Formats: sequence, C-alpha cells, structure tokens
Amino acid sequence: MAGLRLGPLLRYVDADSATVWVETDRPCVVHVRCNSGASGAQCTWQVAGHHYALVPVTGLTPGSETPYQVLLDERQVWPLPDDRFPPSTIRTLSASGQAPLSLAFGSCRWSATPAAAHDPVGPDALDTLAATLAAEPARERPDVLLLLGDQVYADQTSEATARKLAEHRDISLPPWKQVADYEEYTHLYYESWLAPEVRWLLSTVPSCMIFDDHDVIDDWNTSAAWLSRMRATSWWHERILGGLMSYWVYQHLGNLPPAELAADELYARVRAADDGTDLVREFAAGADADPAGARWSYRRDFGRVRLVMIDTRATRVLDEGGRAMLDKAEGEWLRQAVLDGRGGYDHLLLGSSLPWLLPHLIHAAEGWNAALCAGERGPRWARAGESLRQRADLEHWAAFPGSFAALTDLIAEAGSGAHAPATVCVLSGDVHHAYVAEPHWRGAGRRPTSRVLQLTCSPVHNSIPGSLQAGFRFGWSRAGRWLGKLVARHGRLGRPPVKWRRTGGPWFGNQLMTLTLAGRTARIALDQARREKRSGSVRLVTVWREVAADARVGGESGDAGGSVPGTDRPNHG
Repeated sequence: MAGLRLGPLLRYVDADSATVWVETDRPCVVHVRCNSGASGAQCTWQVAGHHYALVPVTGLTPGSETPYQVLLDERQVWPLPDDRFPPSTIRTLSASGQAPLSLAFGSCRWSATPAAAHDPVGPDALDTLAATLAAEPARERPDVLLLLGDQVYADQTSEATARKLAEHRDISLPPWKQVADYEEYTHLYYESWLAPEVRWLLSTVPSCMIFDDHDVIDDWNTSAAWLSRMRATSWWHERILGGLMSYWVYQHLGNLPPAELAADELYARVRAADDGTDLVREFAAGADADPAGARWSYRRDFGRVRLVMIDTRATRVLDEGGRAMLDKAEGEWLRQAVLDGRGGYDHLLLGSSLPWLLPHLIHAAEGWNAALCAGERGPRWARAGESLRQRADLEHWAAFPGSFAALTDLIAEAGSGAHAPATVCVLSGDVHHAYVAEPHWRGAGRRPTSRVLQLTCSPVHNSIPGSLQAGFRFGWSRAGRWLGKLVARHGRLGRPPVKWRRTGGPWFGNQLMTLTLAGRTARIALDQARREKRSGSVRLVTVWREVAADARVGGESGDAGGSVPGTDRPNHG
C-alpha cells in the first residue's frame, strides 16, 4: 500500500489549472481531486529509487478557491487524519487578471531543529507564517510564495542530518558533514519540508523557486579559480550532480506551467522510463559541463504582473577575460522575457537571488575586487584579489560590472516609454538582512518613468553575527559611501550608471517581505518571526509597511505612503 513520503506541494496555479507535486514511498497512481469536481491523475516516475509525481489539475474555475484531496491508488492520504490545519485549497487567478495579487518572498532557510524552543537561530518565518494563517483564518494569505534561494543547505547540515549521514559513511572524510550525493539530498529536502507547519503552507500556497549557492555549496561558481579547485577534489563531481538532479526534481519542474511540462523532452522520457535515474544524471552532467545546455530561469505572468526569475549561479561566465553573471544566450533570453508583450503588465518583478543594489561600500568593494582579479593593478594584486573574492563572498552583480550595467540598462528600457509598468522591482535575498533601496539614473540617457526598487529580504531562518550586522550598517552609511569611493578610485572604476539610497532598513531577523499589487498600486510589508518571552509562543510582527499610490512607494511625493504607526520606522540613509 503506497504512502505519501513528502508533499503535497502546490506549485503552479493560473486561472483554470494547477500542478501538485508529491513524493511517494512506492510506485502508484496519484490522484488530486477537488471539491469543485476538478481533478488530475498521474503515474509516479522514479529517480534513484524515489518515486514522484507532478499532477496537472484541470477544470478549475477562475477566481475560485476549492479544497482538494490527494489519493494514492484511490486511497486518500491527504489531508492527514485528525489534521489540526485547515483543508488545503487551490485558489485560482481571476480570468480578467485584474484581481489584487499578494506575493510573499524571502531566502535562506536553514532546516528547523526538532526542539524549536531551543532553535539557535530563532523562530522560522515560514513556519510562523503557516501557524499564523492556520490560527487566524481571516488573515490575508499570500497568493504566491517566492523562495529566492538556499531552500536547503547542502554544506551546513543540521546535527540530525549529520547523524543520518554518519550511518552510511565516514563523515571524518570529505565531504564530511556536507551532503555528498543525490540520496543525501533527498534526506535534506525531507528534513526541510516535512515539518507540519511548512508542509501545510506549501500545500495551500503556490510556490516559485530558484536556487542559490547553498543549494549546492557556498560560493558556487564564484570564479574560474574556485571552480578549478573544486573540480580537483574527489567529491565535487557527485555533489554537483546530486545538487542539479535534486533541484530539477524537487524545485525546477514545479516552476513550469503544464504546457511547458508537456513539451519538455527530458520530463517525457523520465516519465516513460522504468527508471529515470540515468536520464536525469546525464542531463545534470551535461548542465555542469556546458551551462548553456540547461535553462533554470523562467517567466510567469500573474494577470497584469510579470515575474521573471533569473538564474544567477549556473550560467555564469567565469573566465577573467569575459566574466559575466549570465552567458550570452541567458542574457538574450532575459531581455526577451522582460520586453516581450511590454504594455501587457502593470508591474515587472525580477527575481534574483543576489541583490542588484548592495550597500554602497560593498558594491564598490566588489567592483574593485573584480578589477584587481582582472589584472588592473598587476599580478600580485590579482592573486590577492582572488583570495579575497573567495573568502569574502564578493560575487554579486557588482562583482560582474558589465552584467550590472546590462541589467541596469534593461531595467531602464523596461521602465521607459508609453508602455512602462507602474513599478519595476528586483526581489532578492542572500545577504541575511532586509532593506529597500531606490536608484536614480545618472546623466542625460534614458531614465525610467516606472518606480524602480530593490527589495531584499533574508533570511527566512538563519542568523548573522553582530560584526557583520555592523558591517552592513556601515556599508550604507555616509562614511561607508566615501570609503567606497576611495576603493573604487584604487580599482580605477568608472561611476556606476545609477546612484541609489536606502529608503527602508536594514532589518535583521528571520523575516518575510510581502508585495501586494492591485492595478497600478503597490504595498510592501516586512514581517518578522518573534518569540514571546513569557509564553514562548511565536508570532509574525509587522516591523515596516509602505502603501503605494500610483506606483509611488513611500511618503516622499505626498501620496498615501508612510510607515505604519507603532512599527519600526525606516532608517533613511
């Protein structure tokens, strides 16, 4: 008798269809049945002894919400018996695409510990969101959850996972307590997604995902020197294959709409095979050898809102002579994804795990470091620059100056002209704090009429040392900006095409940011997970909120913006 090992995860949802992902403990037929009469079914497919299904559900009514059940070989396995959570539902988009859309986003979710009260990094924001929604049915629920990287930490496993790994191999040998292969990755996802709160949340709120470095390893694809060093180890090959294989199975497929799934040749072959392990392994090996052979970026349209999720890790060009965040084909795809049908959306969201706009000092340091590594100050400085780049994680957009400029130009083009959207927002994580930054274009060139914002939210469940908190604060300060100018001068850097200022934050803690879009207006809220000292219970606390009217976020233009009374005031800098 088949059982449900993991899931269900509600992934893609549009006006009349959805997809539901599950992992089962043996081969079976998976049925998803809705109270409204809509349904879908799929036979499981196999990778490395694990069984999966991504069930398309059709016949849904636009603008509706319906509970659903999951059955394995006609036996109901979801909802769980005596479940304390409300029924899982599928909430479709409106047919007109005019209904408000709420997107909650964040990144960096380290696995929760079994003893939540003694969690060393504080309460998990995703778990807290789920518990809050379950306890307060009237509370507004996000329409979509955007997970912007580090959904799992392959290189920083929990003690429970380390004990599990030690049952099968000697963890005193490389890769030590880190994940080694596909099988160990499956345990990592099991640990991350099985907690009752997050399991229910992912079953009822659609999710869009993209990887970042810790989904594989810290500093993944920082530089050509880094990659050569990793490829020389005895364990890297299995790690990268396991990382890409598991990402394709557990995260990537669910990002795709049913029509793209139906046209995906690899997916069709895996479903038709008795065992798809070799097929997926061959694909992962090809993607590692030639990143242009796989596309992890994708586009989603939610009515009048366009989301473009950008792979900032796997398709990098690492040779010093032509370093780029995206290779040529990926850059062309991004441009088409942004500009195709411009005028058909009111808001453009660019999902980039790595922030486009950083604290000023850090931005300058990354550009300076890139110039040193390229030989601007000679071979001795280049060697020192490469060492610093790897030790200090200097590998954001600013560390690829040509790519930073290209993205800046694309944003300006997308936000200009008669068909400009109301807002262009870059949604990011990675840096273990949250902030809002607004750019202003220099010179007499093209200037966007859209409101452009960098919205950064991280972590969902992790921590940052106090010394780094102080460093980030200093990076935003006036003194930090002046020091950045000196650093840039040493690297012989030109001025960036934009200047920017922080209009919210920085905030530190486990948190989620929510962007609510209605017509050509936008609202932003930052919620943190906090534990009550007396009761020990956890709750979401709104520490910052801004209301936008006519796409003006903030209170500068005399609109309806402004911080919520009684919450933390934004610290402008």
